[in-house]
Amino acid sequence: MATSNDIRKGLCIEYSNDIYKVIEFLHVKPGKGPAFVRTKLKSVTNGKVIDNTFSAGHKIDEVKVITRKYQYLYDDENGFHFMNNDDFSQLYLNKEMIENSNLMKAGEEVTIILKEADETPLSAELPQSVYLEVVEADPGVKGNTATNALKNAIVETGARVMVPLFIEPGDKIKVSTEDGSYLERVKE
Repeated sequence: MATSNDIRKGLCIEYSNDIYKVIEFLHVKPGKGPAFVRTKLKSVTNGKVIDNTFSAGHKIDEVKVITRKYQYLYDDENGFHFMNNDDFSQLYLNKEMIENSNLMKAGEEVTIILKEADETPLSAELPQSVYLEVVEADPGVKGNTATNALKNAIVETGARVMVPLFIEPGDKIKVSTEDGSYLERVKE
Protein backbone atom coordinates (compact mmCIF):
# COMPACT_ATOMS: atom_id res chain seq x y z
CA MET A 1 0.00 0.00 0.00
CA ALA A 2 1.45 3.33 -1.07
CA THR A 3 0.64 6.90 -0.04
CA SER A 4 -0.14 10.00 -2.06
CA ASN A 5 3.52 11.03 -1.64
CA ASP A 6 4.50 8.09 -3.89
CA ILE A 7 2.40 9.33 -6.82
CA ARG A 8 4.42 9.77 -10.00
CA LYS A 9 3.70 9.93 -13.72
CA GLY A 10 2.91 6.50 -15.17
CA LEU A 11 1.91 4.93 -11.83
CA CYS A 12 -1.14 2.65 -12.02
CA ILE A 13 -3.50 2.80 -9.04
CA GLU A 14 -6.84 1.29 -8.11
CA TYR A 15 -9.37 4.03 -7.46
CA SER A 16 -13.19 3.85 -7.26
CA ASN A 17 -13.38 0.25 -8.56
CA ASP A 18 -11.26 0.92 -11.67
CA ILE A 19 -7.58 0.99 -12.58
CA TYR A 20 -6.17 4.40 -13.44
CA LYS A 21 -2.80 5.56 -14.76
CA VAL A 22 -1.42 8.88 -13.47
CA ILE A 23 -0.81 11.14 -16.48
CA GLU A 24 -0.20 14.39 -14.57
CA PHE A 25 0.38 15.29 -10.94
CA LEU A 26 1.24 18.36 -8.90
CA HIS A 27 2.23 18.35 -5.25
CA VAL A 28 0.80 21.52 -3.67
CA LYS A 29 1.83 22.99 -0.33
CA PRO A 30 -0.42 25.98 0.36
CA GLY A 31 0.66 28.60 2.90
CA LYS A 32 -2.31 27.73 5.04
CA GLY A 33 -3.61 24.21 5.54
CA PRO A 34 -2.28 20.74 4.74
CA ALA A 35 -0.44 19.71 1.55
CA PHE A 36 -2.24 17.79 -1.19
CA VAL A 37 -1.59 16.19 -4.57
CA ARG A 38 -3.61 17.22 -7.63
CA THR A 39 -3.73 14.46 -10.25
CA LYS A 40 -5.10 13.78 -13.68
CA LEU A 41 -5.96 10.08 -13.93
CA LYS A 42 -6.73 8.10 -17.08
CA SER A 43 -8.70 4.88 -16.85
CA VAL A 44 -6.73 2.08 -18.48
CA THR A 45 -9.93 0.13 -19.16
CA ASN A 46 -12.08 2.76 -20.89
CA GLY A 47 -9.75 5.75 -21.50
CA LYS A 48 -11.83 8.24 -19.48
CA VAL A 49 -9.76 11.04 -17.88
CA ILE A 50 -10.69 12.40 -14.45
CA ASP A 51 -9.19 15.03 -12.14
CA ASN A 52 -8.72 14.06 -8.51
CA THR A 53 -7.11 15.55 -5.42
CA PHE A 54 -5.49 13.37 -2.77
CA SER A 55 -4.67 14.77 0.66
CA ALA A 56 -1.07 14.33 1.88
CA GLY A 57 -0.46 10.87 3.28
CA HIS A 58 -3.67 9.45 1.74
CA LYS A 59 -3.35 5.67 1.24
CA ILE A 60 -3.63 4.47 -2.36
CA ASP A 61 -3.69 0.96 -3.82
CA GLU A 62 -0.87 0.58 -6.33
CA VAL A 63 -1.49 -1.92 -9.14
CA LYS A 64 1.47 -3.81 -10.56
CA VAL A 65 1.35 -3.91 -14.35
CA ILE A 66 3.57 -5.47 -16.99
CA THR A 67 3.96 -4.44 -20.61
CA ARG A 68 4.52 -6.83 -23.48
CA LYS A 69 4.97 -6.41 -27.22
CA TYR A 70 2.26 -7.98 -29.35
CA GLN A 71 1.76 -8.06 -33.10
CA TYR A 72 -1.61 -6.94 -34.47
CA LEU A 73 -3.14 -9.73 -36.58
CA TYR A 74 -6.70 -8.79 -37.56
CA ASP A 75 -9.98 -7.38 -36.29
CA ASP A 76 -13.56 -8.59 -36.30
CA GLU A 77 -16.87 -6.92 -35.39
CA ASN A 78 -16.13 -7.00 -31.63
CA GLY A 79 -12.43 -6.27 -31.31
CA PHE A 80 -8.83 -6.97 -32.21
CA HIS A 81 -6.63 -10.06 -32.21
CA PHE A 82 -2.94 -9.91 -31.28
CA MET A 83 -0.08 -12.41 -31.12
CA ASN A 84 2.66 -12.48 -28.49
CA ASN A 85 6.01 -12.31 -30.31
CA ASP A 86 7.74 -14.55 -27.73
CA ASP A 87 5.45 -17.57 -27.31
CA PHE A 88 3.00 -17.00 -30.23
CA SER A 89 -0.04 -17.08 -27.93
CA GLN A 90 -2.99 -15.00 -29.09
CA LEU A 91 -4.85 -12.30 -27.19
CA TYR A 92 -8.18 -10.59 -27.88
CA LEU A 93 -8.95 -6.95 -26.97
CA ASN A 94 -12.22 -5.01 -27.14
CA LYS A 95 -12.38 -2.02 -29.49
CA GLU A 96 -12.75 0.43 -26.55
CA MET A 97 -9.34 -0.54 -25.13
CA ILE A 98 -7.36 1.04 -27.99
CA GLU A 99 -7.29 4.72 -28.91
CA ASN A 100 -6.95 5.60 -32.61
CA SER A 101 -7.28 1.94 -33.59
CA ASN A 102 -8.11 3.06 -37.13
CA LEU A 103 -4.37 3.75 -37.60
CA MET A 104 -3.34 0.11 -36.97
CA LYS A 105 -2.40 -2.11 -39.87
CA ALA A 106 -1.75 -5.86 -39.86
CA GLY A 107 1.72 -6.71 -38.58
CA GLU A 108 2.02 -3.52 -36.48
CA GLU A 109 3.76 -3.97 -33.12
CA VAL A 110 1.67 -2.77 -30.17
CA THR A 111 2.49 -2.54 -26.45
CA ILE A 112 -0.21 -4.16 -24.31
CA ILE A 113 -0.50 -3.40 -20.60
CA LEU A 114 -1.42 -6.43 -18.48
CA LYS A 115 -2.32 -6.68 -14.80
CA GLU A 116 0.56 -8.58 -13.20
CA ALA A 117 -1.58 -10.61 -10.76
CA ASP A 118 -3.71 -12.47 -13.32
CA GLU A 119 -2.33 -11.18 -16.66
CA THR A 120 -5.66 -9.73 -17.77
CA PRO A 121 -5.21 -7.11 -20.51
CA LEU A 122 -5.96 -3.54 -19.43
CA SER A 123 -5.14 -1.46 -22.50
CA ALA A 124 -2.96 -1.20 -25.59
CA GLU A 125 -0.63 1.56 -26.71
CA LEU A 126 0.28 2.17 -30.32
CA PRO A 127 3.77 3.43 -31.22
CA GLN A 128 4.24 7.24 -31.21
CA SER A 129 3.85 7.33 -34.99
CA VAL A 130 3.02 4.98 -37.86
CA TYR A 131 3.92 4.94 -41.55
CA LEU A 132 0.88 4.64 -43.82
CA GLU A 133 0.26 4.88 -47.55
CA VAL A 134 -2.25 7.40 -48.91
CA VAL A 135 -4.82 5.59 -51.06
CA GLU A 136 -7.12 8.52 -51.79
CA ALA A 137 -6.62 12.28 -51.56
CA ASP A 138 -8.69 15.30 -52.55
CA PRO A 139 -7.11 17.27 -55.37
CA GLY A 140 -5.06 20.28 -54.25
CA VAL A 141 -6.21 23.60 -55.72
CA LYS A 142 -3.40 25.82 -57.01
CA GLY A 143 -3.23 29.21 -55.39
CA ASN A 144 -4.43 28.00 -51.98
CA THR A 145 -0.92 28.00 -50.55
CA ALA A 146 -0.92 31.37 -48.78
CA THR A 147 -1.34 29.62 -45.45
CA ASN A 148 -0.93 26.05 -44.24
CA ALA A 149 -3.65 24.66 -46.48
CA LEU A 150 -4.73 21.10 -45.74
CA LYS A 151 -6.89 18.59 -47.56
CA ASN A 152 -8.57 15.27 -46.71
CA ALA A 153 -6.75 12.02 -47.41
CA ILE A 154 -7.65 8.41 -46.73
CA VAL A 155 -4.82 6.08 -45.74
CA GLU A 156 -4.52 2.30 -46.27
CA THR A 157 -6.25 1.51 -42.95
CA GLY A 158 -9.32 3.58 -43.90
CA ALA A 159 -8.56 6.44 -41.50
CA ARG A 160 -9.03 10.08 -42.57
CA VAL A 161 -6.00 12.34 -42.14
CA MET A 162 -5.64 16.04 -42.95
CA VAL A 163 -2.52 16.42 -45.14
CA PRO A 164 -0.76 19.28 -46.99
CA LEU A 165 -1.76 19.99 -50.60
CA PHE A 166 1.35 18.35 -52.12
CA ILE A 167 0.47 14.84 -50.86
CA GLU A 168 -0.81 12.54 -53.62
CA PRO A 169 -2.26 9.00 -53.62
CA GLY A 170 0.59 6.49 -53.35
CA ASP A 171 2.72 8.69 -51.06
CA LYS A 172 3.80 7.25 -47.72
CA ILE A 173 3.25 9.54 -44.74
CA LYS A 174 4.12 9.51 -41.06
CA VAL A 175 1.05 9.93 -38.82
CA SER A 176 0.94 10.66 -35.09
CA THR A 177 -1.07 8.00 -33.22
CA GLU A 178 -1.80 10.41 -30.38
CA ASP A 179 -4.14 12.67 -32.36
CA GLY A 180 -4.14 11.20 -35.88
CA SER A 181 -2.36 14.19 -37.39
CA TYR A 182 0.05 14.29 -40.34
CA LEU A 183 3.73 14.61 -39.34
CA GLU A 184 5.77 14.28 -42.54
CA ARG A 185 6.10 12.64 -45.93
CA VAL A 186 8.34 9.57 -45.93
CA LYS A 187 10.95 9.25 -48.66
CA GLU A 188 11.64 5.71 -49.78
